[in-house]
Amino acid sequence: MNNKIYYLSSCDTCRKIIKSLPNTDRLEFHDIRQNPITEAELEEMYKLSGSYEALFSKKAQLYKSLDLKNKNLQEADFKKYLLEHYTFLSRPVFIIDGKIYIGNSQKNILEVTKVLS
Repeated sequence: MNNKIYYLSSCDTCRKIIKSLPNTDRLEFHDIRQNPITEAELEEMYKLSGSYEALFSKKAQLYKSLDLKNKNLQEADFKKYLLEHYTFLSRPVFIIDGKIYIGNSQKNILEVTKVLS
């Protein structure tokens, strides 16, 4: 299995995180705007994370503009939105040695840094 990062090259937070990480040459970079995630890739993330909601960003502008917070979203809805638009993926997502790290929390980035060191 490849070690991979799903990110957005236009996202300042993603760029800052990538710059701070050691040994990024061990990662396969996947820009989700240039190359949208496939259903198979999303399924792999789902298996590792246990839910589509865990992968879903409620900070996305589209989440607010579509008023999704007032809808009762189920796992199937989260999956549909994740496949429809890259902005719904909580970024960055790392898959390293069969383990998934989702989002840009400090705790998460510290774990990824440790694993890559």
